[in-house]
Amino acid sequence: QVQLVESGGGLVQPGGSLRLSCAASGSFFSIYAMAWYRQAPGKQRELVAHIPSNGQTNYADSVKGRFTISRDYAKNTGHLQMNNLRPEDTAVYYCWAEISNWTIATEYWGQGTQVTVSS
Repeated sequence: QVQLVESGGGLVQPGGSLRLSCAASGSFFSIYAMAWYRQAPGKQRELVAHIPSNGQTNYADSVKGRFTISRDYAKNTGHLQMNNLRPEDTAVYYCWAEISNWTIATEYWGQGTQVTVSS
């Protein structure tokens, strides 16, 4: 069974940095794409950053220049480096991945990790 396990959330002051990680485990063929979403209280889940297998990254306008998404293809992990954090970045951050099991591709979600930006 494929699982995505996130780590790295926490409390940080405005202007600070955090690095989120997402590790895929289980039996599968390959990871096509990975992404990070976030959901703040009372708001819809939104896409933060996306990275497909070709490495071409995409970001929400609100995080461009501050967040960087990356992948370690050998370790089946993804990361989200978040710099210059703002209070409005406070949310539960979810890892997402499209993973192939040799026959079909399936979308998976992590359990979420809380990021709180506050002084």
